[in-house]
Amino acid sequence: MYVCRTLSYKGAEFEVVEVPLEAKMTDMYGKAAEFWAELRVELISASTFLADEKPTSSQVWRLYWASHQRFFRHICMSAKVPAVVRLSKQALGDNKCVVVGLQSTGEARTEEAVTKYGVELDDFISGPRELLLKFVEENYPLPDKPEPLPEESVKELQRKRHSATPDVSFAGRVRKVAKRGAESEEESEEETEWQSETDTEPETESDDEFQICNTCNLEAERKKLLQCSCCSQLVHPACVVPPVVEVIIGDWSCYSCNEKTEEYLRARKTYYEELLKRYESALERKLKILEIIRALDLPNNPLDDIIDQLGGPDNVAEITGRKGMLVRAPGGKGVTYQARNTKEVTMEMVNMHEKQLFMDGKKLVAIISEAGSAGVSLQADRRAINQKRRVHLTLELPWSADRAIQQFGRTHRSNQASAPEYRLLFTNLGGERRFASIVAKRLESLGALTQGDRRAGPSLSAYNYDSAYGKKALMMLYRGIMEQEPLPIVPPGCSPEKPETVQEFILKGKAALVSVGIIRDSVYGNGKESGKISGRIVDSDMHDVGRFLNRLLGLPPDIQNRLFELFTGILDLILQNARVEGHLDSGIVDIKANTIELQGSPKTVHVDSMSGASTVLFTFTLDRGMKWESASTLLEEKQKDESGSNNGFYESRREWMGKRHFILAFESTVSGMYKIYRPTLGESIREMTLAELKDKYRKLSSMERARDGWEGEYDVSSKQCMHGPKCKLGNFCTTGRRLQEVNVLGGLILPVWGTIEKALSKQVRQSHKRTRVVRIETTSDSQRIVGLLIPNAAVESVLQDLAWVQDIEDE
Repeated sequence: MYVCRTLSYKGAEFEVVEVPLEAKMTDMYGKAAEFWAELRVELISASTFLADEKPTSSQVWRLYWASHQRFFRHICMSAKVPAVVRLSKQALGDNKCVVVGLQSTGEARTEEAVTKYGVELDDFISGPRELLLKFVEENYPLPDKPEPLPEESVKELQRKRHSATPDVSFAGRVRKVAKRGAESEEESEEETEWQSETDTEPETESDDEFQICNTCNLEAERKKLLQCSCCSQLVHPACVVPPVVEVIIGDWSCYSCNEKTEEYLRARKTYYEELLKRYESALERKLKILEIIRALDLPNNPLDDIIDQLGGPDNVAEITGRKGMLVRAPGGKGVTYQARNTKEVTMEMVNMHEKQLFMDGKKLVAIISEAGSAGVSLQADRRAINQKRRVHLTLELPWSADRAIQQFGRTHRSNQASAPEYRLLFTNLGGERRFASIVAKRLESLGALTQGDRRAGPSLSAYNYDSAYGKKALMMLYRGIMEQEPLPIVPPGCSPEKPETVQEFILKGKAALVSVGIIRDSVYGNGKESGKISGRIVDSDMHDVGRFLNRLLGLPPDIQNRLFELFTGILDLILQNARVEGHLDSGIVDIKANTIELQGSPKTVHVDSMSGASTVLFTFTLDRGMKWESASTLLEEKQKDESGSNNGFYESRREWMGKRHFILAFESTVSGMYKIYRPTLGESIREMTLAELKDKYRKLSSMERARDGWEGEYDVSSKQCMHGPKCKLGNFCTTGRRLQEVNVLGGLILPVWGTIEKALSKQVRQSHKRTRVVRIETTSDSQRIVGLLIPNAAVESVLQDLAWVQDIEDE
């Protein structure tokens, strides 16, 4: 027995609402993306002056990409505000109440702005702008500001140099050496005697009384020579050029030392001016960037904006973790920052007070965040005054899937009068699918747990990209953009008949990936290679779907969506191929056909000895074909809605087993792909590219030829497979056969699951070895069976093993 503590979502409605960007928001988003790309280039340029500070540089880039993602997440939230207001007013008009779920309240940015600008402002705070300002102000790489130079003259500088390394006479040096020698234990008597003599010798009779001029090399009395205070050279006054005639009082320095000192001062001043110029230039660039940010047209904080448009705090219950909020002034001009609580309600109880106002029906709109709504119940409780049906709008999904489920649980609890309506809002931007991808798996499994199959819950399977297939699709996209391999499908907005459009897209794609740091070490070609971009994508990025979707957010909407459509198109192609090859685990698979009939009575093949429950074999007959009338009608409908020149009937270029095959092809929703219909199988799972379609088939202009071929293949496929009457597998082969037998084991399955797996593992064909859970419904009496699909070739082996198990249990 299994016990599930999760509340059933029966009666709850899930809907994914795609919110297209308005023209103003599209323009705003594009300019913001261009600014972030320019800011990245500016940071790279500014960081070159800080090449020695690599840890600081790496930290800047981590903060850059974190702020980059947070910024565009705020933009995506703001883009959905008009839709939230519209859906809220619509729900209120339908006598329902509204709960809006979000994660970011923007409190930190608001408090910083209030501290900076005051409590009275002209308009609501723009979270993205304040985030950008904070990042640039704190992390723009500025070189150190040089310290001002001391005001020193040539003589002052020379005196410092002389005091640092004063001249020592020969006798003085001898005395120092002798003194150090006297401290040793092995001092000789000669050294001691010689030291005593030199120590008692009068200074007037020392060797310093006469010195040699360093210019003319003539000996003269020491007092008649000039000594340079810098280099300590001795010269005659007459040897100096020009000669020194006056009496020198104080320090004197030679011409060479004066020139070197002045040259040093000039070089030091030049170096200081260069450092100061570099610092001032960087500071000027930083201030210019800050001015550009302040001039950008960016949206207001979504929370404040929604509350204001839905009637203000008097009509909207705010259940969040922030302490203050901006409120529109009574006159309608400007906003004022005020605390959320009042004199009667403490800050600790303000959320409970707001919740009670909502449950009492005094406020019919509630906005909740994760921080403020923990433990809060907002369902249509039968004990509450407000029992109107809840419409739960998710403006922003949490990062964690489990937390998303908890947020949904705020409005879906026991003892409720009605189950809520969930509206999951997403923009049409490809990059925002990143946030949906995080919770897609969890929400799909939620539907499986609560309603018994994977079709339950919201249709979020299209948002689940971070998988093995998604990584493979990303690698193929990168290799195609880098021109290492051809792209598996035609990029959106391109035509296979015009290769230049594909090349133009690849060039734009490269430039876009360079601007968001995916392609590194980029080089722009010159000469014959002019217009081309080369670079590299590191191995760790080749399979990182999360990083791809994160960086995708920072691109203008047009190229962002085209790159994302290319990615999803490649992913769809991979999934189709995996499905055809039998490698895709798609949960419970629905077996569909034009007609499904049960053959005879179900056969009991096993009875459990403990419970008495039985395992039953059902055999169905399926007609999967498509009649000519249906195909021609479908073509007429498509030609009315679409003007695709390649839509129509096709004939295979080569014969197969002496026959040609006929198909009907339509342009698919995936750019460059075509959906295929066959007379034997109806709609094919696998789609074709236009190049493959034209390579294998030729379009028919004669409807008579198409009709004859279609009807002929339709009739023959009822009796044999596409391999003809001499097929080695005989009746077991179902390839291309219109009429087909399907065997499904239903009833008690779990106790004999291992036995069935073992029997299937003995099969020769790989596709027959997999266990697949299927659901099949008869067309005449709508009898539905869920069980394990048993290939025709494996039925005998499975029945034998089940009979052997039955014999053991009977013993």
